[in-house]
Amino acid sequence: MAAKEAGAKHGGSFPRHEPKAAPPKPAEKAPKFYPADDVKTPIPNHRKPKPTKLRPSITPGTVLILLAGRFMGKRVVFLKQLPSGLLLVTGPFKINGVPLRRVNQAYVIGTSTKIDISGVDVERFDGKYFTKEKKKMAEKSENEFFDAQKEETKALPQEKKDDQKAVDAQLTRAIEAVPDLKAYLGARFSLRAGMKPHELVF
Repeated sequence: MAAKEAGAKHGGSFPRHEPKAAPPKPAEKAPKFYPADDVKTPIPNHRKPKPTKLRPSITPGTVLILLAGRFMGKRVVFLKQLPSGLLLVTGPFKINGVPLRRVNQAYVIGTSTKIDISGVDVERFDGKYFTKEKKKMAEKSENEFFDAQKEETKALPQEKKDDQKAVDAQLTRAIEAVPDLKAYLGARFSLRAGMKPHELVF
């Protein structure tokens, strides 16, 4: 009876309630934990690289003294500055065993001794000349791996040997034209007892 009376009140139909709109989805919850270290993002560098400024005391043909590395204390001849800013030097190899190599000017002392190297051709030597090709090695045993590494370090391309001989031949002519210069380049520099480095004149 109650249902019939309710239907009669509303024109013969039961009351209907419109469905409520669904509440908006909440934004993504913040993580409960944060990383201990900040995530490093590289800072963009918009500066154009500037060529390394060469010290005024270092000019082509200047005799330099190496202060670090395998040939520390050796005297070498500066040939030219490479695009990377490093210095191209050589002993020459025939005189003191220093081959064509690159050195940083921060690790050399410029002397007052200079050689005329106008007859030495060094145009072909650049940064790419000294890069080593990486060879993919097949799976080898431990002994074979180390033997192969030793062979690679010892082996020098014949082309580079010929380049060294050509530069040595051109440099030797200029060195032999100056008295006692050959012996000077062959001697290793070292400090002895009683020598005061700040009073030395190179």
